[in-house]
Amino acid sequence: MKIETKCIHSGSVANSITGGINTPIDPSSAFEYLDREETVYPRYFNTLNQKVLVRKISELEGAEDGLVFSSGMAAVSSVLLTFLKSGDHAVLQDEIYGGSHAFVDMFFDRLGISYTFVGNKPEAVEAAIRPETRLVFVESPTNPLLSIMDIAAVARVAREKGCISVADNTFASPILQNPIELGIDIVVHSGTKYLGGHSDLSCGAAVTTAELTSRIRKTALNFGGNLNPLTCYLLERSLKTLAVRVRQQTANAFRIAKFLKNTPRFEKIFYPGLPDHPGHSIAREQMRGFGAMLSFEWFDPDRPVDHFMKKLKLIKPAVSLGGVESMICDPARTSHSKISAQLRAKQGISDNLLRLSVGIEDVDDLMEDIRQASEG
Repeated sequence: MKIETKCIHSGSVANSITGGINTPIDPSSAFEYLDREETVYPRYFNTLNQKVLVRKISELEGAEDGLVFSSGMAAVSSVLLTFLKSGDHAVLQDEIYGGSHAFVDMFFDRLGISYTFVGNKPEAVEAAIRPETRLVFVESPTNPLLSIMDIAAVARVAREKGCISVADNTFASPILQNPIELGIDIVVHSGTKYLGGHSDLSCGAAVTTAELTSRIRKTALNFGGNLNPLTCYLLERSLKTLAVRVRQQTANAFRIAKFLKNTPRFEKIFYPGLPDHPGHSIAREQMRGFGAMLSFEWFDPDRPVDHFMKKLKLIKPAVSLGGVESMICDPARTSHSKISAQLRAKQGISDNLLRLSVGIEDVDDLMEDIRQASEG
């Protein structure tokens, strides 16, 4: 099946009692267990709605199995602490999501796990690997600077060195990029973003092989980050429109990025679809589109970024991304507020940097909103 068809049909289970074509919601937290092969319990990640959702996401990502979680960070933390223990070493891309970065900074030292943050080049990853390195974690495109990592090259390096490779695929979504096809072992998502797509769910996912899923499950069930059945149902519903949403958002973002290049008061447009983006050629090779996220710096010595954002009428200043409505924020106060100002400056996340999540509105309306806010 093509990916658009998988969005609709993969994993779903019709209601055998009523004939309903949608997967029924099973809200039970207690299940009979006598004469059954498996003990079912929500925290064990094995209820009907959880399994259906995992099958759909796994089909979209080219994975064998996986788990769905109550948040993206529940997925990330469960994966990291499954494969890392005291005495181990991890290599992580420096520009990963601020919450993931903060988790590593907060917990790895106290757990005796050493780690190295590196730049956006596979050569930097390879140079940082030690004999005790067990895991490599990357993200592409990155949040919020839209940097591109050569995923296939990282996967080769990790495999040659005997390391588990993990890729955060939140910004691309399975519609535009499949890291497992590029050789990555585990893919994680903040499903709150594009998978959910309507700014009304909190969820996450990790998909991989059946064997690695079994190992992650043993950790995850002790952390208790399982996803409730109603959210599972709503996420399954949202995934049915994932392809059409992401493609429209991507088309809109490409036009807006070109528009910003020629609009006063906007500098340093970060969008991998622009030919002058340093990761443009790699993105063209490993992605099926350049995504719906972009960032840029607001430059007006007389008016701060808040002035511009408050003048917007359609685009919402809000925390999060990936919804059908366009949203904007300044990462220094939102997604990357948990890392130090010094680290933000080192990465290039200035106080004037704005991150735009492009929705499915008419793109001319969005560009007009940006124009009037910048001139107002």
